[in-house]
Amino acid sequence: KSNPTLADIQQYVIELEKERGFTKHTALEQCLLLMEEVGELAKCVRKSNTTMGTDGAKHYDFDAAGEFADILIVLSAVANRLGVDLEQALRDKEEENKKRVWK
Repeated sequence: KSNPTLADIQQYVIELEKERGFTKHTALEQCLLLMEEVGELAKCVRKSNTTMGTDGAKHYDFDAAGEFADILIVLSAVANRLGVDLEQALRDKEEENKKRVWK
């Protein structure tokens, strides 16, 4: 779809996992993959920060947009395994957040 909802994305992830044979991964395994993807994004962001050095002996080719996409896919996979509707979770959490005092 040209303007997918979070529900559309979650359904897409269900379908791609079936197609690619990833349905046997547990929520824990998917959560570990999610942390790995977040780490890859962190490295990408760190590389773009000129005040922090990187290991010149190693070449890292990280694409921030690609890392965000990986995170969304794996986050959706974890949510699917736990029966969480991400869109509803976001709406519910924001209703709670509106009642908080932010400083």
